[in-house]
Amino acid sequence: MIWLIGIGGIAGTVLRFGLGKAVSARLGTAYPWGTWLINISGSLLLGALYQLYLAGSLSPALWGMLGVGFCGAYTTFSTFGYETLQLIDSGRSGRAALYVLSSALLGIAGAALGMAIASWFIA
Repeated sequence: MIWLIGIGGIAGTVLRFGLGKAVSARLGTAYPWGTWLINISGSLLLGALYQLYLAGSLSPALWGMLGVGFCGAYTTFSTFGYETLQLIDSGRSGRAALYVLSSALLGIAGAALGMAIASWFIA
């Protein structure tokens, strides 16, 4: 199973890189359209794959390769959306809201902190 996840991950990584470059070249970098498109499409794909898996239409091996490997490497936002839906579906809407808010806020704060730390070494 681990090899299938790895193969899916390789494919997701390569597609993410290529698509991100192509979209940025076409639409520019003033807005992160490449990342936006990748995150939204990855969430959509993971949701579809998860539903197929729950319905028994997707084997555990294919779920591992496509859901875990491909989508996990293609974008981590897909996992974010999937986990939020799992929390909601399991009746933990408060945790889902906390997860969404804390992920966004701490993600931005972490990016800002990383930029600040890096700037200390550059300047």
